[in-house]
Amino acid sequence: MVTPASQDTTPPPDAVIPERSDHAPAPGTEIPSHYRWCFGCGDEHPTGLHMSITAGEGLTVSGVFRVSEHHQGAPGLAHGGVLSTALDEILGSLNWLLAGPAVTGRLECDFRRPVPVGTDLVIVAEVAGVKGRRVYTRATGHLGSTDGPVAVRAAAIFVQVPLQHFVDHGSADQVRQAIEDRANGGPTWRPDAADHPFELNP
Repeated sequence: MVTPASQDTTPPPDAVIPERSDHAPAPGTEIPSHYRWCFGCGDEHPTGLHMSITAGEGLTVSGVFRVSEHHQGAPGLAHGGVLSTALDEILGSLNWLLAGPAVTGRLECDFRRPVPVGTDLVIVAEVAGVKGRRVYTRATGHLGSTDGPVAVRAAAIFVQVPLQHFVDHGSADQVRQAIEDRANGGPTWRPDAADHPFELNP
């Protein structure tokens, strides 16, 4: 018997919309990969999604996922799990605007229509509310452009965590490599990046 999950992705009535962080990337700025081998945004992952994500106004972002033959489920169509990953990646990137690392706590996806190989899935996302350490988010994915047909919708809860979370639960060697990448001029968006050498996610 499957027990229903207890977390609802709808923000509670007392959730707030926080201010955009002073350290957030400027609207129109591309959000860099937080980790070069990330399956969602890493440039060096050989079969990853290689998503391009841009900061929007307020607490919004937009991104593009070009579906390749590596992302198929049914012949010629994107795998639902891969589409979920693309949604998770763009929803997670909203945490750049809040300037704090966070991890996915819950993700809900609705699939409205097939997404063919060779298609650009254009996803827009926003922060819907914050309560305590929980960040409530939502996104819509369109075929081809923001004016295109809706293919997918998603809502998620992210849980804000300290850096130690990644040290305790990840690969120590890869955490060190990510820190070294940042120290050597890897992706960063903070004007005072030298004071924040350990930011991994975001």
